Amino acid sequence: MDTLRCMQAFVAVAEHGSFSAAASHLQVSAVMVGKYIQQLEAHLGTALLQRNTRRQRLTEAGTAYLAGCRQVLEQVQQAEADVAGLQVQPRGLLRVSAPTTWGSCVLAPVLSDLLRAQPLLNIELDLSNRRIDLIEDGFDAAIRVGPLPSQELVARPLPPYAMSLCASPSYLRRRGTPRTPADLEGHDCLSHLAWRGGHGWQLANGEQVDWEARLTSNDGYALREAAVAGAGLVLQPTALLAGEIAAGRLKPLLRDYLPEPRPMHLIYLPDRRPRPRLQCFVDFVMARLGT
Repeated sequence: MDTLRCMQAFVAVAEHGSFSAAASHLQVSAVMVGKYIQQLEAHLGTALLQRNTRRQRLTEAGTAYLAGCRQVLEQVQQAEADVAGLQVQPRGLLRVSAPTTWGSCVLAPVLSDLLRAQPLLNIELDLSNRRIDLIEDGFDAAIRVGPLPSQELVARPLPPYAMSLCASPSYLRRRGTPRTPADLEGHDCLSHLAWRGGHGWQLANGEQVDWEARLTSNDGYALREAAVAGAGLVLQPTALLAGEIAAGRLKPLLRDYLPEPRPMHLIYLPDRRPRPRLQCFVDFVMARLGT
């Protein structure tokens, strides 16, 4: 039994006074309306209507049941309207995971434009270099660097994640400009602790360059600032160094020996009708930051 449909038929009969009028309102046959009422009465075990040839009258049970039916149908109608609204207006919380450096330097600065355009949208931006699982970790979307996971995901390509090796002009004037990886020996190198414990770099084609770093840190921003101040050579994501390069405070080096840029994608779960908050985020990121 389709309980909601039976309720709709019962309310229509009560409000319009006859099976034929209710049938016209519901755009079904009067016979079908009668069947709905019969199913409802059989389910409840009591008569809801007193029938005569001219008009249907409510029984005592019918009068009590009518009020409940109207309330239920109004709640269903409101729930459907709420869902329809969600499918049109981006609203609510969107959880996004992104790599620490790229998320800080590239994604976060442009999100203000999206938030201004979508006043009902809230974004939780989780910056981490760990590989998250969208379902298990409860994220709507993520920026993934490197190979894509085996699970079926929608993956939209972003510009590859590139690295730059730089030094300040003052350091290069003082210590000279390296032309090949072999020239790095004897230079002051600044290294992230996450890379080989701060004891070397891996350049193009997997070539290992070993040295004892003059300065190690677990923070790329600290290494960048030290390099700008003339402390030595730094190898960091281009996203982190691009502003200093453009301003002339850092000079790119050894371009032909840099690690191969890694693929980067915006990933999210497939959905035939994506929620508006996810769709507007995807559209925004691809328009502003896509390839």
